[in-house]
Amino acid sequence: MSKKQINLLYLIFALSLTGTLGSLYFSEIQNLLPCLLCWYQRIALYPIVIISAVAILNEDTKAHRYILPLAILGFGIALYQNLLIWGIVPESTSGCTGGVSCTQPTISWLGFITIPILSLTAFAGITGLAWIFPKMKKDEQQNAE
Repeated sequence: MSKKQINLLYLIFALSLTGTLGSLYFSEIQNLLPCLLCWYQRIALYPIVIISAVAILNEDTKAHRYILPLAILGFGIALYQNLLIWGIVPESTSGCTGGVSCTQPTISWLGFITIPILSLTAFAGITGLAWIFPKMKKDEQQNAE
């Protein structure tokens, strides 16, 4: 496994761990209950921490095959939730009936940073890194020739 690939795995691990700890901070320390879509995003995010850690330890050159589907799924759910919040998708399609609203942001930093924006950003980063992961080895092999 190339040095660049190891670095990408460390970045994926850092992003997923930060997202996991952040979500736990909001729910367990700030007592902000997650909505249904937030739960689905957690389901996609939490395993990426473990998968990326194991991939680092085993120098797994195929780690992107396990990480990318989860990251794309989480990105899609986060994008959908943001589209709901921005009013682009009607709230009636959300499926969030009862409980915590999926469309009312519980935090707003600097007037635009919400938990769904943080999630979307983390999943976008993880997806991008996992997408370029296999290309790193090919680039290094071509440069060595």
